[in-house]
Amino acid sequence: MRLTWRGTLRYAETLEEQRRYRDDVARGDAPQAMWGLEHLPVITTGRRDALVDDARVAAAGYDLVRTERGGLATCHEPGQLVGYLFVDASTLGVRRLVAAIEAGLADWLGTQGLPAGPREGYPGVWVGREKVAAIGLHVSRSITMHGFALNLVNDLRGFSLITPCGITDGGVTSVARLLGAAPSPEVAWTAVGEAVARRVCAPEHTQALDSVGPRM
Repeated sequence: MRLTWRGTLRYAETLEEQRRYRDDVARGDAPQAMWGLEHLPVITTGRRDALVDDARVAAAGYDLVRTERGGLATCHEPGQLVGYLFVDASTLGVRRLVAAIEAGLADWLGTQGLPAGPREGYPGVWVGREKVAAIGLHVSRSITMHGFALNLVNDLRGFSLITPCGITDGGVTSVARLLGAAPSPEVAWTAVGEAVARRVCAPEHTQALDSVGPRM
């Protein structure tokens, strides 16, 4: 899997780039890949209905983009590491692919001293009842796009504009909030990307993905 750092980008233009790149992967014209980046402030929604106050989002200085990914509304903002994956989901299946991404993120968070893991019934990575990373994929012709968003040093203010991922019995947190400090997305990218890629790509890591990490 090719890992590439893309910098800080506006969401809407990156969405079109994702669609083009996935088409290239599906045709065999480009390798499977993961992009690391951070976004300018934006609220995104998934395929399921999400109640989002468009005017309130705009007044706060956030873009609003409706997408084809799974999940409900979430927030992207500078200081959050976003990883977009373009991989063949038929290798693991979507459920186990999501579990692999969760496991890779939990692996990296463990190196930072955080006991993170999945929470039953809620995609993403959690520390107790606080969500530190969101996951949402879309699959077409077996190839994924979209991916994960790991809160590192973002101030989380955009999450107050929505009910993040539809969660009503938990909160959203960041590595910096939990530990007092965290690396920037660019600094963290290589280690996080490699941790996720190991779980997604290495056959020896795919047998027990559903049970890896503490269930919150």
